Amino acid sequence: MRFVFLYSWLSLQENPEPDRASIYFSVIINSSKEMMCFSDFPIPAHFPNYMHNSLIMDYFRLYADHFQLTKHIRFNTKVLQVKQKSDFSHSGEWVVETENKDGKKEKHVFEAVMICIGHHCYPNMPLHDFPGIETFTGKYFHSRDYKTPEEWRNKNVIVIGIGNSGADIAVELSRVTKQVYLSTRRGAWILSRLGDNRIPIDLYFNRVFDFLRKTVPFGFFCSLGERRLNKIFDHALYNLKPKHRLLSQYPTLNDELPNRILSGTIQVKPNICRFQGSSVEFDDGSVVEDVDLVMFAPGYRFSFPFLASQVVSVSYNKASLYNMCFLLSSNAPRWLSLV
Repeated sequence: MRFVFLYSWLSLQENPEPDRASIYFSVIINSSKEMMCFSDFPIPAHFPNYMHNSLIMDYFRLYADHFQLTKHIRFNTKVLQVKQKSDFSHSGEWVVETENKDGKKEKHVFEAVMICIGHHCYPNMPLHDFPGIETFTGKYFHSRDYKTPEEWRNKNVIVIGIGNSGADIAVELSRVTKQVYLSTRRGAWILSRLGDNRIPIDLYFNRVFDFLRKTVPFGFFCSLGERRLNKIFDHALYNLKPKHRLLSQYPTLNDELPNRILSGTIQVKPNICRFQGSSVEFDDGSVVEDVDLVMFAPGYRFSFPFLASQVVSVSYNKASLYNMCFLLSSNAPRWLSLV
C-alpha cells in the first residue's frame, strides 16, 4: 500500500508564515514526556518531564535519525490539492498534487492519506463580536502572531481568552507590562502540571481514570474534581469559576496564573462590551483606559483548503469525520484520516 502523511512544521520565525502553525519562543509542552513519547523510542532520560519546544524538535530529529526516516520525507513541499482519483469508486486511490520550493508541481497517487497538519493554522478572529474595534487606537492581533513580550514593557494589555495560549501569554506579559487584563466570557477550571506527590498530572489520566469517568455519574465525578481544584484555590474568589462543569470542556493547564492574579499583575475581567478609542468597557460596566494592546486568543478554526468540500465538510468548527479522525466511508481499507 502506498501511504502518505501530510504534515506541517511549526513556524518559529518572527513573522509567521501563512497556512502554518506558529508558536511563541517560550512555549513549554503541556503533555509530560512519559505520556507523549513514542513507545518504540523513549524520550532521553535527561530531558525534562515538560519540555521546551526546542527539545521536542530535538526528540523528533532523534527519532527520525534512529529509524532512518529522513530519506522518506520531502521537506519544503506545499500540498496544493488532495482529491479522489477519477475511478475512486473502484480503486479507492487519491491524487495528491504538490509544489516544491522551486515551483515544480507534481502529482502522486496513493491508496491512503493521513493529514496531520493540526488545527492551529487559521486564527479565529471574531471581530464582529466586539463593537467599536475599528475605533481602537492601540494594536490588536491574534495570539498566533505573538512571539516575545519585550515590545509591551510598561504597557497596558488585554488578553481575550482563557485557553492554554491565552493564560500562558497573559502570565508571560504580566512580568513586563504595566498591567494585564484577562478577559473571559465563561471562566475556566485551572489545572497545574503537577499532581499528587508533584509528579506530572497527566500520568493520572490513565485507564483507571477513563473507567471511572465512564462508570461514575457525570455530575458526581465532576463535583469530585471541582472540589479538589477549589481546595488548591477558590475559582470563584479569583473570578475564574466557569459556567460549565469540569469535564464539559478542556480545562486550562497553567501553574502560575493564580499567583499572578494574587499579586495583581493580572486582573480577571468579563467579556468586552465595546471599544472606544483607547478605552475598553467590559460587561460589568468597568472601563480600562489607555489600552496599548489587545491580544486575541479565542482559538482557531478548522480549515482544509486543499480538500474538496465533498470529501470533508466543516460546519461550526466541526469536521464531518468519525471520532473527529476518520473519513465517513463504507470502503474502510481505502481511507483518508485527519489527526
